[in-house]
Amino acid sequence: METHHEKQTFNKHRNKVRRMKMKPGKILGALMLFIMILPAYARAADLGELRLSLVDGDVQIKTEDTLEWVPATINMPLRDGDQIWVPGGGRSEIQARNGTAVRLDEYTSLDILTVDDESLQFYLGMGRVYLNFGSQRDSMIQLDTPDSSVRVYDRAKFAVTISGNGDTDILVFRGRVYAESRSGETQVSGGKSLSLRDGYADLSPLGRADEWEEWNKDRDRKFEERGYSSQYLPNELEGYASDLDHNGRWVYTSSYGYVWTPTVHISPGWAPYSQGRWVWIGGDYVWIAYEPWGWVPYHYGRWTFMASFGWCWVPPDRGDVYWAPGYVGWVYTPTYVSWVPLAPREVYYGHGNYGRNSVNIVNVNIDTVVVKNVYKNVSVHNAVTVIHRDAFLKGKREDFKVRGNPFLTERISAGRPRIEPERATRLPIIKEVPREKEPPARVRDVRVRELKEKRRFVRERDRSAFIPEASPKTMPVKRISVPKTGDAVRPQEPENIPDKHHTQQSETESTERAMPGKSKEIQHGPVDKWGVQPKEPSKAQPVIKQKNRQEQPVTEQKKQSRQDEGKTKQEQKELRTPGKQQETRQAPAEKRTEQPVKPTGPQPVIKQKNRQDQRPVTEQDKQIRKEEWTTKKQPTGVKKQDSESPSSRGSGSGIPLEPVKKKETPKSLKQPQTRGEEEVQQDSVPKAWQGREGEGKR
Repeated sequence: METHHEKQTFNKHRNKVRRMKMKPGKILGALMLFIMILPAYARAADLGELRLSLVDGDVQIKTEDTLEWVPATINMPLRDGDQIWVPGGGRSEIQARNGTAVRLDEYTSLDILTVDDESLQFYLGMGRVYLNFGSQRDSMIQLDTPDSSVRVYDRAKFAVTISGNGDTDILVFRGRVYAESRSGETQVSGGKSLSLRDGYADLSPLGRADEWEEWNKDRDRKFEERGYSSQYLPNELEGYASDLDHNGRWVYTSSYGYVWTPTVHISPGWAPYSQGRWVWIGGDYVWIAYEPWGWVPYHYGRWTFMASFGWCWVPPDRGDVYWAPGYVGWVYTPTYVSWVPLAPREVYYGHGNYGRNSVNIVNVNIDTVVVKNVYKNVSVHNAVTVIHRDAFLKGKREDFKVRGNPFLTERISAGRPRIEPERATRLPIIKEVPREKEPPARVRDVRVRELKEKRRFVRERDRSAFIPEASPKTMPVKRISVPKTGDAVRPQEPENIPDKHHTQQSETESTERAMPGKSKEIQHGPVDKWGVQPKEPSKAQPVIKQKNRQEQPVTEQKKQSRQDEGKTKQEQKELRTPGKQQETRQAPAEKRTEQPVKPTGPQPVIKQKNRQDQRPVTEQDKQIRKEEWTTKKQPTGVKKQDSESPSSRGSGSGIPLEPVKKKETPKSLKQPQTRGEEEVQQDSVPKAWQGREGEGKR
């Protein structure tokens, strides 16, 4: 790896100093050598370690170069001191060279405190992050929050959330992490969740996966898939194999072996280093590609053009993997700037050590350097890019025509253009951000240097993250057998966090302590059911009663239809007292008209089905029933009853009073709702008609 080679070079010069005799001149020369080589190594290591691999929405970043919040873009290199803000509706992802992925949800603020030899330290100010740590030997991750610190030394997948009320939730999906607060430290294994609040810690099993977790699982599967790219890449670049697998293919060439050619985000006339811009980062012009796969092919290896396949990327050899701002050759004049991708084995002039076939021009007078060899790709169509000098600084691409090929007519520059950068040159992308998407005040006021002094990076496992000079205490933990529910884990808009969410959370928790068995009803039931006083009485009940009252006439029509159809010849033979039966059938209708009975619940759907299945009463049926009632002997007083009104009934009507008492409290209407409505209506229908009803259904 790059850092491995840097260590080898550093150790080589250190051992050389040890073998020297104590002569002041030699010691001074060695010290000057250290001073010259170390900044270049540190710069390369910092810029090549992290990058933004996903930018969804108006993600913004603040760096030491910009000194303000500016729009972020994909494939932007990151280093310690950078701050990232993801507003509402956005998401972002940071990818490390060792395969570690750090993903940020909306309303999340993350600061990069330390990038040290593949070990990382982040600070989560608000929101939530998901980490898939690809452990390597002697590497670790430390994620700090306002009240806790999480350290990981082996492969693990976990998420950390800071909810609106200040709670810190640590969810471990695989592996184990070491969580520490000011109360002590504890280990959290896969499948567990640790909640920290006000000095208390609750350990519980994980609950059901939400959309955030499922999205991270899909991203993990994409990165962990191993296609053909891992076979042709050096070990140092295997973590980026998925980018090449999903955006191109590998072909074999006799000159360079297997090479990769892109198939996504290219168009006719496309050439490398044409979709993106040069941005001033860390004291150098760094190429930021806008293609999603544009990290590895533009910062490692070389490009060549093959007549059979087009543009192809040639990966670096194993053991010679060096990250560079962009492997190109330069030509610049007072009017325009031009560049061309370098072919394999062509010399790259850069400010630092970039392996074989490179020249470090940090301490070289580049005015005396003459590039004699003409680059191979200058003769390829569209390989040479030429833009105006102002467009180069401001990031606005404009077509600029020149006579001839600049690399054949002008002097080739050894190294990047010596052009003073402007404010726009430090912006990774020229884009307007809506005002409502800008970071809140609590994020803008964070000072990374001050924060780094307070939250130190502690590698040692047996040392406390809060007090590095001492060992951590054991955290008192309350173990819970059920997953944590009821608390908000999704980040909220910053404006709602201090007052609204915190107030609702406090009211819910105080109610749960008073009535722990009713927590579910408190969340989903009426607001005034358990003591929360509403401004005016609830009007839900009258609306329900009105709805049920409208359903009563439908039931009466069903009953009346059955009673009319029951007046057949076979039915009358089994009836002992026709007048009594008629009065019994009429009683429920009169009772319902005088005083509707409050239903005990929603009516069964089977009532509607029975109504549709019954045979309607025709005029012929009515005529037959009338003739049967006329010809048949009937008890005295029956005909008189038909002409009398209900108010004229009395002891002289010939109708017993006992059935009238039954109508006041119909037994069928007092049955509980668990009994079907069809059974209630069958109680008032003669047995003979029940058999006929079944025939009608058939």
